[in-house]
Amino acid sequence: MSVPEATVGTVPGPDEPFDLGASEESLERLTGWCARYGEFFRVYSPARRRHTYVVLAPDDIKRVLVTNHRNYVKGVGTDQIMILLGRGIMTSEGDFWHRQRRMLQPAFHRRVLDRFGPAIRAVNAEYAARWAKRAQRGEPINITEAASELTLDINLSAIFGRDLPFIRERFGRNPFDIVHTEANRDLRFAYRIRSLAGIVRELIARRRADPSQEHFDFFGLALGARDKDTGAVMTEKELVDEVLTLVVAGHETTASALTWTWYQLGRHPQFQEWVAASAARLPDGDGLDLERTEEWHEGQQVIKESLRLCPPGWMMTRRTLEPDVLHGVTLPRGADVFVSPYFVHRHPGHWSDAERFEPARFAEAPSAARHRFAYIPFGAGPRHCIGENFALYEIAVHFATMARRFRLLPIDDAPPQVEARINYRLRSDLMMRIEPR
Repeated sequence: MSVPEATVGTVPGPDEPFDLGASEESLERLTGWCARYGEFFRVYSPARRRHTYVVLAPDDIKRVLVTNHRNYVKGVGTDQIMILLGRGIMTSEGDFWHRQRRMLQPAFHRRVLDRFGPAIRAVNAEYAARWAKRAQRGEPINITEAASELTLDINLSAIFGRDLPFIRERFGRNPFDIVHTEANRDLRFAYRIRSLAGIVRELIARRRADPSQEHFDFFGLALGARDKDTGAVMTEKELVDEVLTLVVAGHETTASALTWTWYQLGRHPQFQEWVAASAARLPDGDGLDLERTEEWHEGQQVIKESLRLCPPGWMMTRRTLEPDVLHGVTLPRGADVFVSPYFVHRHPGHWSDAERFEPARFAEAPSAARHRFAYIPFGAGPRHCIGENFALYEIAVHFATMARRFRLLPIDDAPPQVEARINYRLRSDLMMRIEPR
């Protein structure tokens, strides 16, 4: 027997219908509705012909993402992402997702991530040299472009390792550059990304034809991963989808996080100076390993506060498999649920003076007193972002490298123009003046 949707009037929400997540108006609409209706409300979707439930209470988020996560699958928007990334761990479900996640998880173990340190540090050192030349010439830095290019360079190095020169030689360029150079995330972009599958298949065949060649990179780790129950390796199609997921998803959120953090440090020079002074006390070069960046309290607090105010993954969607109770209300089978880190992170019930940039919120004592699910920039539970630790390592090395060498200043005081579709990002490029320290 199916459970009917909650009776109209038992759940607050606006009278006007609206398709959440379908347009850039979603952020503006939700800002007003969250202020009016609180942590649990619903919005009627004319396209789906049913209500979407907006869930912002940490206890409800815990139930959706952790306690009762088996009752939820990915929701609205997954079909479009699947066109782009196939059935990688970002879009797949059920037993297949569990198998893929379990096979890829060892590649993101701490001791493995630490081995990517030299590549991360080398790319940042190269960019520091570029920035120094710009500073000498008095030229501004396009932070949005630089962050995108830098993170793509790091991610491609981590994914393909020693095959990168072969890719460039084989195609006369880096065909994966479209992730950085193409701003629109439409069907044309999806088609161009899927066309890269041929390159990945060629690399699979090349490596399998010569297994004596050792490769330490995410691609090699995925190629060698085995199902612990059956001993099977991934098929060619599965490898292609996982590699393209790593290329696209691993790049965009990190690039956005870097851009937003420089934006905040430019608007709050006292914290930029605080971070710079602490970065100057860190070891440089090989000493800047994963453990050292995790122990860099000033840098970690700034990064986490930036992710609080500007989480790149600003909204997550889920759909119930069976009825469930959230906020004392029974949701029916097939109900669409939206969880928004952006609004949870700015809720005055969990954060004092929530709109203010204040890194000290992430000092040890305040963090311990806070509800665990009031801060979810990478999601939570079994489906939390598999690349969280790699992304944080990458971001920390960048700021430890750059902040000690340069001072970045905003060119103007204009408020940011935001685009909130798949990711929460600046609509136009962030330009900043750069000074050597």
